[in-house]
Amino acid sequence: MATFPTPGFPLSIRLIILQFLTLTAVPIASMSLQTLTNNPHFDRETTLLGDAQIVEDKSHVQLVNPVASSSGILIHSKPFKFLDPKGSKPTSFSTEFSFSISHGNGDGIAFVVFPYNSEFKFVGQGSFGVFSEQKYLGIEYDTKMDGNVGDLNANHVGIDVNSLVSKTVSNISSLNMVLNNGEKLKSWIDYDSSSKRIEVRLSKFGERRPYYPIVAHEIDLVKMWGNQDVFVGIVGSNGNSEQTSSVYSWNFRLRNFPYWLHSLPVDPRAHEHGDRFRNHKRGICPLKFLAGLIFATGCGALLAFVVLFAWAIVSRQTELPTEYHVHPVDFKYEKIAVIVEEDGKGVKN
Repeated sequence: MATFPTPGFPLSIRLIILQFLTLTAVPIASMSLQTLTNNPHFDRETTLLGDAQIVEDKSHVQLVNPVASSSGILIHSKPFKFLDPKGSKPTSFSTEFSFSISHGNGDGIAFVVFPYNSEFKFVGQGSFGVFSEQKYLGIEYDTKMDGNVGDLNANHVGIDVNSLVSKTVSNISSLNMVLNNGEKLKSWIDYDSSSKRIEVRLSKFGERRPYYPIVAHEIDLVKMWGNQDVFVGIVGSNGNSEQTSSVYSWNFRLRNFPYWLHSLPVDPRAHEHGDRFRNHKRGICPLKFLAGLIFATGCGALLAFVVLFAWAIVSRQTELPTEYHVHPVDFKYEKIAVIVEEDGKGVKN
């Protein structure tokens, strides 16, 4: 049985799934839970657990209270599988949410994927944590530096797989953004089961979706969970601080494709962010290089032909006519007298 971490337990972005205990719990379907069925900014299946609560004006959800050791979660209450029972349609997903984190050195928030258990309950106390015997995926938006788990700084986004030590991390300070200054931000997370790759994007609220991800990682979630039911959620915890975190919108979508499509090669675009983040460096394909060379040669020949043709037309129009010398001719006129005699013998001129 897993236990709660003590107040002095090292903190990073501890995934709050530890709070889903499987003791004498009630199935989630029969629990009396607060939902967001009538909020257009959230999916109808969104459920609130722990300290998470809808604010009075119903504009957003506050995940944690401004008191120490507060934690809450928004959970998509309908579980799903990364591989259907027939094994023919691997599942990909895309999600986007807007949020803000107040000042303080709390744990921030995290988007999590974790195994489903039909019997669990949530205890809204303590910090982020996970069952050590369970597999999980977490995208942490961390505002506290914990050297025990190798945190980069107190302003980073990382991808955690079955461990609090992130597989890959991005320094948000280099993007001129701060996670915990109260500013409203928006994040996009996309998992593609064909390339077995997860990508995370982040921007200030109101800006366009970035073309390049800030952090990415290769992982086979189909192999990790197969046809096991899993949940997704957004969790918040403030540790020993009074930090608060809020979520203003959240949408989650699944995508399924026939399995044979996933055997096709995929070369997703990667983003090189500084010297730390290099994933999938695009190589040079000989066929593409040859095709490009042939195309460039053809374009060059066509351009040369056009230039020569234009030059020939211009030269013909500017050519001077040939001069011909004309000599004047004098014409002389003579008057000729004609005398006609009729003598019966003939005519005499």
